[in-house]
Amino acid sequence: MKAQRTSSCLKRRKNEKKIGKRIKRIKADMVEISEGQKRIREGQKEVRERFEEISEEAAKLKEETNLISQQSAANELKLHLMFQIIKARAENDCVKDALLTRNLRVLMGKQILTKS
Repeated sequence: MKAQRTSSCLKRRKNEKKIGKRIKRIKADMVEISEGQKRIREGQKEVRERFEEISEEAAKLKEETNLISQQSAANELKLHLMFQIIKARAENDCVKDALLTRNLRVLMGKQILTKS
């Protein structure tokens, strides 16, 4: 009987050691997983911040592109008026020349006001 108790105690101790080792291994795995999750969260935060920076830069570039487009259209209109003025002067059409010149001055005045 005593041998059975000793054998049973040894088995129990052996099982307890195995369980203890498993628990330690699981705890170590949990720490490793926790650190991995923390690195993932930090990486996601960095990606999110970078995405916001890129979005802001894209918005600025879009705004600049629109401004350049508007300036280009205004320049095209001014050039058109200037060529019409030159044509009117070549044809000695003083009325058309005066009207186009006045329109050009008004357009340029508006541009000066919008720049300020």
